Amino acid sequence: MSTSTALTPYALGPHTLTSKIVMSPMTRSRAINNVPNNLMADYYGQRASAGLIITEGVSPSPNGLGYARIPGIFSDEQRQAWKPVAEAVHKKGGKIFMQLMHSGRIGHPHNLPAAGKLIGPSAIAASGKMWTDKSGDMLEHPAPEAMSADLIASTKAEYVKAAQNAIAAGFDGVELHGANGYLLEQFLSPFANQRTDVYGGSIENRARFALEVAEAVSNAIGKDRTGIRLSPYGVFNDMPHYDEITATYHYLAEQLNTLGLLYIHLVDHSAGGAPEVPHAIKKGIRERFNNTLILSGGYTLARANEDLNAGHGDLVAFGKPFINNPDLVDRFRKNFPLNLLLDASTFYTPGAKGLIDYPVFADETVSA
Repeated sequence: MSTSTALTPYALGPHTLTSKIVMSPMTRSRAINNVPNNLMADYYGQRASAGLIITEGVSPSPNGLGYARIPGIFSDEQRQAWKPVAEAVHKKGGKIFMQLMHSGRIGHPHNLPAAGKLIGPSAIAASGKMWTDKSGDMLEHPAPEAMSADLIASTKAEYVKAAQNAIAAGFDGVELHGANGYLLEQFLSPFANQRTDVYGGSIENRARFALEVAEAVSNAIGKDRTGIRLSPYGVFNDMPHYDEITATYHYLAEQLNTLGLLYIHLVDHSAGGAPEVPHAIKKGIRERFNNTLILSGGYTLARANEDLNAGHGDLVAFGKPFINNPDLVDRFRKNFPLNLLLDASTFYTPGAKGLIDYPVFADETVSA
């Protein structure tokens, strides 16, 4: 059996993790009517040997359900339905945080409930298209409704209530999705945010909404239960490069450190074709943020150990390898080969296929 830095325990605030390997949040689109189900409990339970699981993006609001079949955490029904998911992970000794993802302008009215509406910092449509089950096709993103001061306040309150619902459902904490072109990052970007009030213009103003959400949520459920995901240089969902990216994320790191958030989850999308996050940004965030830094983006176990040993981060998140290797950490520990067969056509389809039917190593051996 191999030993490596990534496979050693870690104290994430009050949470004792069995390893430094995190399961990244990955959209899987199995929540029919936006309500979690037993398939999802099985899926996360199968992967409970991860040091920490971060769920797929879960909307804190009817307005944030931009994609087809993504789950929410704003209703009593949803809160009750998430309980078996947390229980399935805890029964196997795992830890699980819920990622709160408000899609903002990324979406389509076909995917929203009757009471929902597409919103954003400014009435600027994102380029690109969105799948809707109703049309059975990809449709252009419409322009969102620019958020009024009242809507900003009510959206912050929705984040707080969603975080409280997650804790009530048994989750160990929440991760605020401030990456990948969703609502929090839309406020950060001068391309999506062209407001002239206190939430637009300067770096401090554009960061205000994300920081206010982080502060409100951490005050409600505890700083030791609140993390945030950031993706500087990510171009997904129409997030073009701008000159102040480095200054923006260094300012965010300083302010998040002052707030005392549990962790920053820093994702580098260069493995998927986006520009690489410069080392200077990563180093600057590391220097400005004193709590846990999770690194993410196309990692192998060897590179994870290298970056952990170099002190670049404290934990490393793996994404796709957890889809087709539910026992990924066990395979790492025992030097078992990874399953490389991965059916991308089932990433976002409803049903069990491609979700809970990937084998653990022992079953592969029996089949062979």
